[in-house]
Amino acid sequence: MTSTLWSLVEFAGRPLDRDERDAVVGDSLEAGDSAWQALFGVLGLVLRRQISLWKSWRPWLAVFVFGVPSTVLLMYVSVSVTCTFDRLMGFQISHWAPTGHEGFALLLCHIFLLIAWSWTSGFTLGSLSPRTLWLNATLGLFLALYFANHFRHFGSASIANLSPFLFLVPAIWGVRQGVRTVRLRRGLAFLLAATITVLMISAWTNSALWVLNWLLLCPAWYLVATARRSDSRRIRSGSGTVDTP
Repeated sequence: MTSTLWSLVEFAGRPLDRDERDAVVGDSLEAGDSAWQALFGVLGLVLRRQISLWKSWRPWLAVFVFGVPSTVLLMYVSVSVTCTFDRLMGFQISHWAPTGHEGFALLLCHIFLLIAWSWTSGFTLGSLSPRTLWLNATLGLFLALYFANHFRHFGSASIANLSPFLFLVPAIWGVRQGVRTVRLRRGLAFLLAATITVLMISAWTNSALWVLNWLLLCPAWYLVATARRSDSRRIRSGSGTVDTP
């Protein structure tokens, strides 16, 4: 039982930096604290660290401007792609299903946009506020449970439990890249954002884009606004200005 509690202490301290977590647990062991005392101490420190994060604007922007709206919209896009595929394959769908008169070309466009929207949204969340990713995940789970029955009403043959979550794989990939990279190169970020914009305009002119989906363009252009100019920095020397890695 005691070893299980200490394992729980280690797990509760996961949101902390490794060195800080090891220091807290080590101090508890040296002081002779019980596993319960150590657990409450770690949880208290985690709570204080999490509260301090919200003094910055970054978590608010990540969770409530990018995270929640993107999750809801990407779930609808995932279902829309599924319903459009079913319609084109001749399956029966509900007249409430989120699909119009798109052909295979626009379906491929939507699939690319779904991947691009998901990746840029995930990258933005991972780079903007990695320490609040757990909150985005929790809210995402809540939204998934809330909309689960709603999506079943579309009556698509392939609307299964996983169909609203087609965006998850590219989104998680984007989060991982965002945590590691933080910022894209400006040229790459601009090319990605411009490509998404052009494809969205193409879909819009063919009456195949929900007006609220334009919000999914925000993460891509945010990455452009925060992109780095290059991998080098310029410094002044006696003979002029030189680039250094």
